[in-house]
Amino acid sequence: MSPMYFSFTSAFILGLMGLAFNRSHLLSALLCLEGMMLTLFIATAIWSMTLNSTSSSIVPMILLTFSACEASAGLAILVAASRSHGSDKLQNLNLLQC
Repeated sequence: MSPMYFSFTSAFILGLMGLAFNRSHLLSALLCLEGMMLTLFIATAIWSMTLNSTSSSIVPMILLTFSACEASAGLAILVAASRSHGSDKLQNLNLLQC
């Protein structure tokens, strides 16, 4: 495995581990998701550049668009949760409460 692929794989795995193990704040979970999406964007951009195909060059842009939509939805949820519950701690956000 080349060092470039190893670094992309390790960055994605670190983001996934941060999302799985660090579940105290919603903001840290959103940052881990954003890091994973940026890693996927860079990996698909490099993959489409190595293929030299025009049909696969749109895939990184679509992924970046979905990443921006995910980030805006996550920030809207973060603002709504912090206004209604007072903090962004995930322990305070219980779906069973009215």
